[in-house]
Amino acid sequence: MATNTISARLDETTRGKLELLAQATKRSKSFLVTEAIQEYIKTQEWQIAAIKKGLEAAEQGDFATDDEVREFFHSRGIDEA
Repeated sequence: MATNTISARLDETTRGKLELLAQATKRSKSFLVTEAIQEYIKTQEWQIAAIKKGLEAAEQGDFATDDEVREFFHSRGIDEA
């Protein structure tokens, strides 16, 4: 896979932690940054897809009933105050 170079500014604390992590894992800083960005993008893509799905359901009027909401919270040990 072809790669491109980008640059980013890190504060000293983050840079130091990255350096220590690279040493501890015997990985390059570049590898760790690439891995972190890939995971961040994957999470953001999932969240955006879930939000879009929720908005589509809402636009179609697909909402939980009051009883469904109460049951959801009750099943997690959270009862009405």
